[in-house]
Amino acid sequence: MINNHRYIILHKPYGVLSQFTQEFSEHRTLKEFIDVPNVYPVGRLDWDSEGLLLLTSDGKLQHRLCDPRFAHKRTYWVQVERVPDPESIYKLQSGVKIQDYVTRPADVKLLLNDPVVCDRSPPIRFRKSVPTAWLEITLTEGKNRQVRRMTAAVGFPTLRLIRVSIATIQLHGLELGQWRDLDGAELAQLKR
Repeated sequence: MINNHRYIILHKPYGVLSQFTQEFSEHRTLKEFIDVPNVYPVGRLDWDSEGLLLLTSDGKLQHRLCDPRFAHKRTYWVQVERVPDPESIYKLQSGVKIQDYVTRPADVKLLLNDPVVCDRSPPIRFRKSVPTAWLEITLTEGKNRQVRRMTAAVGFPTLRLIRVSIATIQLHGLELGQWRDLDGAELAQLKR
């Protein structure tokens, strides 16, 4: 606890809602993993996405990190169907038209080696005749299901999506379903 607030990071598993309560859903919730009162997710990570989720009781920080004016970076490892060509990578970098808007420019690169990630339950569908590739995508905006819509718009549907960083905070070292408090140095960097 820092300044009477909690700052927690969680390695959210696939199939878990980014909320503590559920009304009419068969999905698991954060309550199964975190028993800390008065903390709330900063932004969201869809139920079918995995990775770094920041939770806090600090409303000011939560607002700052969610406000698009501040354009904080979020990085994802994205497994897509087939191997994107340079033209498709360029489109993702430049901005893609999705519904009624064009995404902001993004940092996008094709990973030459598959990243080391934990197994997903259930695993992604596997098709012998269709290769997959991993992209690293860094965004400064957070529209609903944006990464999935971006990759689909250029013809490479997302099979698996893992958020690996939020601003300066990294997922490294957290096992699936594990959480921890941020330390003072991490929080100072995040607030900068």
